[in-house]
Amino acid sequence: MPGAPFDLPPAADLLAAATVVSLPMALRFRGVEHREAVLLHGPAGWGEFAPFPEYGDEESARWLAAAVEAAWGAWPAPVRDAVTVNATVPAVPPDRVAAVLARYDGCTTAKVKVAEAGQTLQEDLARIAEVRAVLGPAGRIRVDANGRWTVEQALEALTAFAHHDLEYAEQPCATVAELATLRRELARRGVDVPVAADESVRRAEDPLRVAREGAADLLVVKVAPLGGVARALDIVAACGLPAVVSSALDSSVGIAAGVALAAALPALDHACGLGTVELLTRDVADPALVPAAGHLAVADALAVRAGQGVDPSCSVAAPDRVAWWRDRLRRCHAVLAGDEGFTRP
Repeated sequence: MPGAPFDLPPAADLLAAATVVSLPMALRFRGVEHREAVLLHGPAGWGEFAPFPEYGDEESARWLAAAVEAAWGAWPAPVRDAVTVNATVPAVPPDRVAAVLARYDGCTTAKVKVAEAGQTLQEDLARIAEVRAVLGPAGRIRVDANGRWTVEQALEALTAFAHHDLEYAEQPCATVAELATLRRELARRGVDVPVAADESVRRAEDPLRVAREGAADLLVVKVAPLGGVARALDIVAACGLPAVVSSALDSSVGIAAGVALAAALPALDHACGLGTVELLTRDVADPALVPAAGHLAVADALAVRAGQGVDPSCSVAAPDRVAWWRDRLRRCHAVLAGDEGFTRP
């Protein structure tokens, strides 16, 4: 695993530092109604380990690496004091769009979920049209299909969506080859919608392939799936593409790591998807790390990492879920213990 090596504490130390939480969602998102996570409290502060339940141990181990980096390691120095944040609109009906956007104070960019199972292209269009109506002509809109379209479906959808002046389309197709084909065909047809790669970076064995094969105009990077802030910075630098930092339905503890990455990028030209605490009805930090006037302050993120207002005891998961997560942590620790990117004490 690339990135600066750091000590991997023994599994017993991680388990002693772990609290498993369950946070209710305000809106169902990615099929999730309660977001579960393990919070780790180490000498450097708080870290979050929260790979989605369907992820295997090899992939989930990168999430543990990011949590250990936050709680036991060091983050790069920031080059900016604040990070611009976008709103996130789940696959809701148009009449719920305004209420969703109202949760995001001062955000003028919105990421709109599309290609939801069981929904139609016309439903996606109606949702995007309502977002445009609420944000006005100056607002920025990006769509996220989570790789659910074929190339032909993506061409049809993005040609229709382009009328609403999209900033970009995030992971419209599943594979790198499909993304590359889509980019070429969009250009040939004169459809001006840039392509962003998300899953093709964060869930890939070779995250540099998207740049090498001309499959994306920009990257969407997330700290936890990439193994930490340092490794994510390495990947962005190696790809040489503009980057947007996003979250993985994190609590404020996880969002703090995302802000640290966004704050350390040499260039940051797009709003970042780090306002997703607004999708929770309860957080582990008070005050929660949510946007104010469309921004997150780096100082606030560092304060959360240091423990200011953090109290996971108010959201402890049920005993059977605690046992499940502790067993998963042990397995992922075993994966990291065999990784040459870490040194062991």
